[in-house]
Amino acid sequence: MQHRRETAWELLTEYTENPNLLKHAIAVEASMRAYAEKFGEDAEKWAVVGLIHDFDYEMYPDEHPVKGARILAERGFPDDVIQAVLSHATFTGVNRDSLMDKALFAVDELCGLITAATLVRPGKRLADLPVKSVKKKMKDKAFARTVNRDDIRLGAEELGVDLSEHIGFVIAAMTRVADELGLSGE
Repeated sequence: MQHRRETAWELLTEYTENPNLLKHAIAVEASMRAYAEKFGEDAEKWAVVGLIHDFDYEMYPDEHPVKGARILAERGFPDDVIQAVLSHATFTGVNRDSLMDKALFAVDELCGLITAATLVRPGKRLADLPVKSVKKKMKDKAFARTVNRDDIRLGAEELGVDLSEHIGFVIAAMTRVADELGLSGE
């Protein structure tokens, strides 16, 4: 099966209606594409992984991502894509072996925190979000409390990147799609 965005988008929208979940998928897609380009990897494949990583969450929250992995297998997605989707959730016990697995884990929670941090800033403009603001929000446990800060730190560590550089890199990647995310300013 080819890694085509159109196929991934159709799958995502078949299972997901929530606009915030769709925006999260687009943010993770952009971040994965940027990391693939940085590392000289298959940008289309990595972007597809980012787009579909949570496709089953809205419909099957208690079975996510295991249910999604079964659906992906039934639809002919490659094993490495399924591995990445399974390994982005620590509770599955699936190891993050490949660089793609590690990148997905590293960007997933961070995209949520960056989005939340942008939405509380005057102007709501992602391009104006400083790394230091994100780091400050990481320390505030009451802010975006569903975002797992330990996963963000562990993700950067597993990917082998400095946390501040990682945050800046993901902000820049998400800025490419700021209009789609509703984060290009008021």
